[in-house]
Amino acid sequence: MTAAFVAGADASSEVPLKRRLKRAERTRRLKALALILPLLLFLLFTFLGPIAGMLWRSVDDWEVRQVLPHTVAALADWDGKDVPGEPAFAALAGDIRTARDAGTVAIASKRLNYALNGFRTIMSGTARNLKALPEPGTAKDTLIGINPAWGERATWVAIKSASGPLTSFYLLGALDLTRNVDGAIVAAPEEQAIYRDVFGRTFTISLGVTVLCLILGFPVAYMLATLPTGQSNVLMIFVLLPFWTSLLVRTCAWIVVLQSEGIVNDSLRWIGLIDEPLRLIYNRFGVYVAMTHVLLPFMILPLYSSMRSISPAYMRAAASLGASPVTAFLRIYLPQTVPGIGAGSLLVFILAIGYYITPALVGGAADQMISYFIAFYTTETVNWGLASALGAVLLLATLLLAVVYGKLVHGQQVTGGMKN
Repeated sequence: MTAAFVAGADASSEVPLKRRLKRAERTRRLKALALILPLLLFLLFTFLGPIAGMLWRSVDDWEVRQVLPHTVAALADWDGKDVPGEPAFAALAGDIRTARDAGTVAIASKRLNYALNGFRTIMSGTARNLKALPEPGTAKDTLIGINPAWGERATWVAIKSASGPLTSFYLLGALDLTRNVDGAIVAAPEEQAIYRDVFGRTFTISLGVTVLCLILGFPVAYMLATLPTGQSNVLMIFVLLPFWTSLLVRTCAWIVVLQSEGIVNDSLRWIGLIDEPLRLIYNRFGVYVAMTHVLLPFMILPLYSSMRSISPAYMRAAASLGASPVTAFLRIYLPQTVPGIGAGSLLVFILAIGYYITPALVGGAADQMISYFIAFYTTETVNWGLASALGAVLLLATLLLAVVYGKLVHGQQVTGGMKN
C-alpha cells in the first residue's frame, strides 16, 4: 500500500512538471516571436506588401467598370459576334454624359486606348459632341453619327474586354501577346512586339556580366583565400571599397574614364595604338564594363567564403598521390567551389537583370534593359498595369532561377555526400 501511494504521488507530481515545462517552452517561443516581430512587420510593409501590390496591379482592371458601369452591365450577356443592340448604346450614352460631368472620361479613354489605338479620340470626341441624351430608340444612330467607330464590332469588343474586374491584358502585353476580336490569344502586331526582345537583351547582358564577374572574380577570391590572414584582410578592403561609394558616382566615373577624351582613349592615342578615339560608352561595351565593376564584389565574396572552407590538405594529398597541380585543381579543388560559384553567379545575375541606372547612363538606346521600361511606364506614361506586368514577369524569372539554383546545389550536395 505504501508503494502504491508513492507511485501515485510520483505520477501526480509529473503532471505539474510537464505543464510547467510546456508553459516555459510556450513563453520562450513567444519571447522569440516578439524579438523578430519588428523584422516581420518591416518585411511585410516594405517587401511583401509592395510585391503583392505589384502583382495585383498587373491583373486589376477597374477604370472602365467604374466610369462606364451601365455599359459594362449591358454588355455582360453580349456574345461579341456583332454590334450590340440599342440598350447598350443607350447605356453608353448615359455613362458618357455622366463621366463628362464628373470629369472622368479621360480615365476610361486612357485604358481603352491601350486596347484599341485611337480610342481616346473616340471617347473625347463623343463626350464633346453629345449635347444631350438621345431620345429613346435613337442612341445607336446618334452615337454612330457622332463617330462611325461606334458601329464597329472591334470598338465594343475593346470595352467588353476591359470590363474587369480582372484582366490578362497587361500580362499578355508583357509577353508580346494580345487577344483578337474573337478572344483568341495571338501575337501582338510587329510594331508593338518589343518586350520579348527587351527580356532577351536583359538576360543576355546579365549573363555576360555574370560570366565576366566569374572570370575576373575567381582568381581574386582564390588569392584572398590562400594568402595569410593579415594580407588577405588588407586586400579584402579593396574588394569592399565599391560598397562605400555611391552607385551613381561609380557609373559617372566610368563615363569620365571611357569618354572620347577620357583616360583610356588618351592613353591609347599616346602609345600610338589608335589615331581616332574609340567609342567605349553609350554602347554595349560600356554597359558590360560598368556593370561588371559594380557587381564584381558580389561574385568575389561567395567564392571567397566557399574557398576558405576548403582544406589545403586535399591538394597536398592529391599531389602526394602523383596528381599534377592542374589535375588536382580541376578534379579536387574546383568541384568543391561549385556552391560558391553557383551562389555568386545567381546573386550577380539576379542583381544584373534589375539594373536601371548603369545601362541608362552608359548604354545606348539599344542597350536599355527591362528595368528602363518599367520605370518609363511608371513615371512617364503612368501605365502601372503594364509596368507591374513587366515586373511580375521579371519576378517569375527570378524565382525560377532561385528554384533551379536550389535544385542544382541540392544535387551537388547529394552527389558529394554519395562520393564521400
